[in-house]
Amino acid sequence: QVQLVESGGGLVQAGGSLRLSCVASVSTFSINAMGWYRQAPGKQRELVAMLTSGGNTNYADSVKGRFTISRDNAKNTVYLQMNNLKPEDTAVYYCYDYTLRRWGQGTQVTVSS
Repeated sequence: QVQLVESGGGLVQAGGSLRLSCVASVSTFSINAMGWYRQAPGKQRELVAMLTSGGNTNYADSVKGRFTISRDNAKNTVYLQMNNLKPEDTAVYYCYDYTLRRWGQGTQVTVSS
């Protein structure tokens, strides 16, 4: 069974940084497009960043210049480096495999002002 397991969330002050990781137990990881989404309380889940197997990226306007998505195919892992965090970045962050249409369980990110 395919699993996506996120880690790296936590509590950080505004202006701080976190790096989220998502390990995928899938043999086709290197050719799958991967993404990070987030859902704040009372809001819909939204795209944060996505990365194709060819290296193309797409970011939400609200995180451009602050967040970076990357992948290590040897480790079946996709990362989200988050810098200059703001209180409005507080949410549960989910990893998503576009090819298999699978979600991870989510990891909480809380940014205090």
